[in-house]
Amino acid sequence: MATIHDVARLALDLPDVTEGKRYGNRAWSVAGKAFAWERPFSKADVKRFDTASPPDGPILAVRVEDVGEKEAVLAAQAAGFFTIPHFDGYPAVLIQLSTVSKRSLREAIVDAWLACAPADLAAQFPHQ
Repeated sequence: MATIHDVARLALDLPDVTEGKRYGNRAWSVAGKAFAWERPFSKADVKRFDTASPPDGPILAVRVEDVGEKEAVLAAQAAGFFTIPHFDGYPAVLIQLSTVSKRSLREAIVDAWLACAPADLAAQFPHQ
């Protein structure tokens, strides 16, 4: 189980990350590009779940390199990773913080940062 405080700590440990707001919720950016942000469900999102219950607890959105990577992440069926129709065709996945492992969360945040960081900055990062 992870918390939004874990997200902040992991994101802010990465080079050149700033924390700000996106639609009134916390977001983390590199070079002006948001790579992770809190993503509560809108009324329209909840309605699209129809009879199913939407995932509970804090939800994080993270960028991925492209839609192909998104499909691969979702196909792996790791606990906590999912998407909603609003994100169809958009290179990002959602993470239910109450079910994701801290290791998977860290990997997702680092991958999101790498997807948005300038190439020269990403090349200096030891994770690659």
